[in-house]
Amino acid sequence: MTAHMIPLPGWRERPVEEMRARAQAFLEHMRTRRTVRDFSNREVPRDILERCILTAGTAPNGANRQPWRFVVVGDPDLKRRIREEAEKEEQAFYGGRASDEWLAALEHLGTDEHKPFLEKAPWLIVVFGESYELRPDGQKLKNYYVTESVGIATGMLIAALHNAGLATLTHTPSPMRFLNEVLHRPENERPFLILVVGYPAEGATVPKIAKKGLDDIAVFLE
Repeated sequence: MTAHMIPLPGWRERPVEEMRARAQAFLEHMRTRRTVRDFSNREVPRDILERCILTAGTAPNGANRQPWRFVVVGDPDLKRRIREEAEKEEQAFYGGRASDEWLAALEHLGTDEHKPFLEKAPWLIVVFGESYELRPDGQKLKNYYVTESVGIATGMLIAALHNAGLATLTHTPSPMRFLNEVLHRPENERPFLILVVGYPAEGATVPKIAKKGLDDIAVFLE
């Protein structure tokens, strides 16, 4: 069946110099984004997160199945449970599950098994990927390119939150299946990551690191 097609909405061609200026301005803005581990407990209005999640929902995805679910957690008890379960996995990770090589790679970031930000930040957005859609009649409808689609949407969410003026942290305890139990999510949803969202704490610091240059991350074949 051929899809009903409509004219491309919203797009307009811009002068090349305007394109360059917009690209440069966005680059400079995104260069100020840093992963934060010291969060304030200041409240963040829910509607700001709603708009950022809707932005993530515009992401390209396999067969337009939109195989993502964003579970937004502000309840203190749930955040405490998530922290407790995550720290159990982190203790196992730092206590022997991770290889020496992996731990050495993390050393300059100063991370350890303690994750207080999971409780202190006002919001956690737990991102799930749906391996299949479960219809009301019980039918299972397979989704495609789930990991790729959810990864793109998460990147757009991080950019949207930064653009709104919020700090974020991506946290991926392994394994993460405890999130299904804590958040009462169905078996067709697989945890992708926890996105910690809020304001940075006063005096927050971040590691002094550098990003790779263009020659290190891109190849142009002209």
